[in-house]
Amino acid sequence: MLIGYARVSTADQDLTLQLDALAKAGCEKVFTEKASGAKDDRPELARIFTDVLRAGDTLVVWKLDRLGRSLPHLLSILTDLRERDVSFRSLTEQMDTGTPHGELLF
Repeated sequence: MLIGYARVSTADQDLTLQLDALAKAGCEKVFTEKASGAKDDRPELARIFTDVLRAGDTLVVWKLDRLGRSLPHLLSILTDLRERDVSFRSLTEQMDTGTPHGELLF
């Protein structure tokens, strides 16, 4: 299953661009959040990890910075996904760990 995650940092920002891209990518479920990436309080992202993702799923984001707030943080998340047998796809950077090329990049 393709699981989408869209996030903006402030309540006055718009999710439309991300939601359109995730829909076009074929995401079957999309979770949204209006929360700063600098804070650890992202309940929807936590819910994705605890209640939604299953082995064989793919987590899809519009852009890498929507998921991780720094390179070490992003690598930690991607490592966790890999250990769960969950692929990751970033639409803007065209990274997909579900492909041999994407796995090599990771």
